[in-house]
This record gives sequence, structure tokens and C-alpha cells, in this order.
Amino acid sequence: MEAVILILTLLFVAFIALGVYAGARTVRAAKRGVDRTITQARRSVEDTALRAKSYGQPGVPGELAQLRLALRTSMRATQEALHAGAAEDASLSESLGLFQRLSAHARELDDDLKRLEREPDRATVATLLPGLKERTERITHSAESLRWAARDRARQFADDDLAALNAQIDVEAGALRHWTTDETTPSRGEPAGQRRSGADAEQPPSLTPPDPRLHSGYPWQKSARPETTN
Repeated sequence: MEAVILILTLLFVAFIALGVYAGARTVRAAKRGVDRTITQARRSVEDTALRAKSYGQPGVPGELAQLRLALRTSMRATQEALHAGAAEDASLSESLGLFQRLSAHARELDDDLKRLEREPDRATVATLLPGLKERTERITHSAESLRWAARDRARQFADDDLAALNAQIDVEAGALRHWTTDETTPSRGEPAGQRRSGADAEQPPSLTPPDPRLHSGYPWQKSARPETTN
């Protein structure tokens, strides 16, 4: 009896521990989701504010906003392109490493631009704009080089795969057009030009249409209307 009670107690404790662990993981996952949502919302607000400044504020403030917006847009697009390609192409891992190094320079430049937005000495900031523009162009140019190289690589792989698929389809199509069956071969003593009766002119087995129920459907197909019964 004591052994049964001990086993039940251990099971109860194990269930409690499992519940606590599952609850902790759920809370952590929810926290990560909230953090991502807050980060995305913050980025959206900052981008909207930068667009408003770049178009609505003339002079130094507007130029600083334009530089920050161009920098953030280019880096974000490159990050998305590289991460999307790396999921299918492991050779992009080195490109991701280079992008991380480039991101450090971009983050430093964005911090400098943000501080200069709050600088009251506009004249001094105006003298720094040429150098800031050059830094921005160098970073965005490098980001664009990585981004377009990754896209060109993915497109080339897709073109090669499509070319191979087209070649296979051409071979298969040629094979399907050269069928031979016993029913189309004239027997001995029968004239080659003599037509067989309607009962003998059945469709060859190799040309039997596929069962339409086996089709799973494609996005470009129209859904068949259900048959109505009276």
C-alpha cells in the first residue's frame, strides 16, 4: 500500500513539474511574440516619422531623415533576401556573415544620424552632411550588391531547374506520341489497309484517360460544379 501511495505521489509531482515547465515555455513564447510585435510596431512608427520628416522638413533635418530612411530600407531588404535564400542555399552563410559585419557599420551610422537630428547647431551638421552621405552610399551599395547577388543566384538555380524540367518533358512527350499496341498491328493474311470493325477499334490501354478523382487540384484550376440530382 505504501508503495502505491509513493508511486501516486511521484506521478502527481511529475505532472505538476511538467505543467510548470509547459507553462513557463508558453509564457516565454508569448513574451517573444510580444517583443517581436513591439519591435515591428516601433520600426513602423520610426519609418513613418522618417518619411514625414524627409518630405515635410526642408534643409538639414530633412536630409538626415532621408539618409536614415535609405539606410534602413536597404539593410532591411538585404536581410530579408539573404535569410530567405539561406533557407535553401547553405552557401549564403558566408554572405550572412559579411552582412552582419556590414550591419554593425550601418547601426553605428544610424546612431550618428539620430544624434545629429537632435543637434541644435545646424550649421555644423550641414558641414558633416557630405561625409554622412558618402558613408550611407557605401553601406547601401554593399548591401545592394549582396542582395542582388543572392537574387541572381536564386534565379539562376530556378532557370537551370526549369531547363532540366523542360528537357525531361520534351522526352516524355516524344515517348507518349510513339505508342504501339497489338490492336493496331494487322494480323497475317489481313490487308494492311483494311479497317477493323467498331468493336475492335477501342482506345489503346496506354491512352486510357487518368482517373479525375486522383487530381488534387491546382491554383489555376476552376473548381468543378457539383452534379445535381432530380
